[in-house]
Amino acid sequence: MTERLPLPARELFWPPADELTEAVERIRARLGDWPPTHAPWRVCLTAPDEPNGGDLIVVSNVSHAGEHLASWLVRGAGVIEAAEARVTLHLGGERYALEGHLAEDWIPALAAFLDCGFDPHDALTLAMAWRDGDERTAADAWPTDLARFPSVAGLPAAPAQSFPACPSRLGLYPVLPTADWVERVLDYGVKTVQLRLKHAEPDVLKAEIARCVAAGRRHDAQVFINDHWREAIEAGAYGVHLGQEDLRVADFAAIAAAGLRLGLSTHSYYEMLTALHFRPSYIALGAVFPTTTKVMPTAPQGLVRLGRYVQLLGGVVPLVAIGGISADVLPRVLATGVGSAALVRAVTEAADPAAAVAALQREFTQ
Repeated sequence: MTERLPLPARELFWPPADELTEAVERIRARLGDWPPTHAPWRVCLTAPDEPNGGDLIVVSNVSHAGEHLASWLVRGAGVIEAAEARVTLHLGGERYALEGHLAEDWIPALAAFLDCGFDPHDALTLAMAWRDGDERTAADAWPTDLARFPSVAGLPAAPAQSFPACPSRLGLYPVLPTADWVERVLDYGVKTVQLRLKHAEPDVLKAEIARCVAAGRRHDAQVFINDHWREAIEAGAYGVHLGQEDLRVADFAAIAAAGLRLGLSTHSYYEMLTALHFRPSYIALGAVFPTTTKVMPTAPQGLVRLGRYVQLLGGVVPLVAIGGISADVLPRVLATGVGSAALVRAVTEAADPAAAVAALQREFTQ
């Protein structure tokens, strides 16, 4: 008999459904030990009289919901439109559209991944990678076969010319605030760095990027420019690093045509699938730990999630772990199998940056 993991006494479904709850408990028992969820979502197969911010209402067509749809969304509920091989989540003013296979057990799988603490768009992504009977397999039941995962619908077309490859393991990857720091760290022997200079006058920005590009060429190193893709193209940079917020505004065709490498930030399964659509040179996974260097749109991912991400994408595209990574946790980060780690304060706030870089470099050769 398949093992079950009884879940805390709360409504998983509306209306209550014992058979679905039993399926959730069977699936959840095979998904491993995850911290208790702080967002007890309820999957609603029919709309409750008073939907709230913890409800995900499943419908076959949002047009059939009529005037109720706006009311549900205003109350904070989410709406999952499931139609054949396309599922769209409407939540918090965002729309997440996925295309792929829907198993018979996709709804209990969704509830199980929600119980593991994944946000609805990520839980839905994982549920669409689930196959009936996975909980009865002898192997690890967690979805790790990329071919099973859905694709993200409605994205801008990827450039016809794919982005050039970069080394499969980028190693130590300092993210630095100025050209002075870039030149300094390249002098220490680091081969991959990023200039993250968010705000500067146009002339200053161009001069900083030009210095970084020149330093990269002197040292035969990979220098990525954060955000400023136009200036990076003009300067002939090795590569550019962009965030999810840039995906609908950056000219990817121009970046690819210029021969620049592309790195993309991700914070979830859904965002990783979005990034893969553009065939980037590498994908950054984070934030692994809490960080003070920038405001993050999501909670820290942690090492368990990072390990699962590496299981899915390792060997598919180079991966970079980022966010709150210090010297003392770097060995545990690298133990997940990720081939690179981006660090900020471990370099720029070190009492002796040269010694710090040397020590960090050694972790990648253990």
